Amino acid sequence: MWEFNGLPLHPLVVHAAVVFGPLAALVAILYALWGRRRDQLRWATLGLVMLAFLSIWAAYLTGDNYFGSDHFTRVSQELRDKIEHHEELADQLRWITTGFFAVTVIAGWQHARAGAARYALNGLVVVAAVLTLVWVAMTGDAGSQAVYG
Repeated sequence: MWEFNGLPLHPLVVHAAVVFGPLAALVAILYALWGRRRDQLRWATLGLVMLAFLSIWAAYLTGDNYFGSDHFTRVSQELRDKIEHHEELADQLRWITTGFFAVTVIAGWQHARAGAARYALNGLVVVAAVLTLVWVAMTGDAGSQAVYG
């Protein structure tokens, strides 16, 4: 099990994912929809989306490592089912976030475009951002239900 200072790494890394995922999604929505501030939000959006992408993948990988450790060999089937539900949502979230990262980077790269291409990219950014928000909330809720429920 990966640890930091004697603590499992997953609960520590999750905090970054829970902060940067929704923050990146909200800023990306502003970037896509707020035309007058678009130039000012470009680099902040790209930076936050990169942090969200990295932190969500780190949370997934540390969670997979944590669940595979000896710590979970003697847990009840009910707890195991809750953890597996959380893990399924996390698996979906990492791919949703990867798509969010990809479309946002393309939108940032094609920042100066106008017309239909710009609207299409902005639409994809908004859809990916909303999916990221929803899946971060569902994944986090499932994880907290497994721990505290």
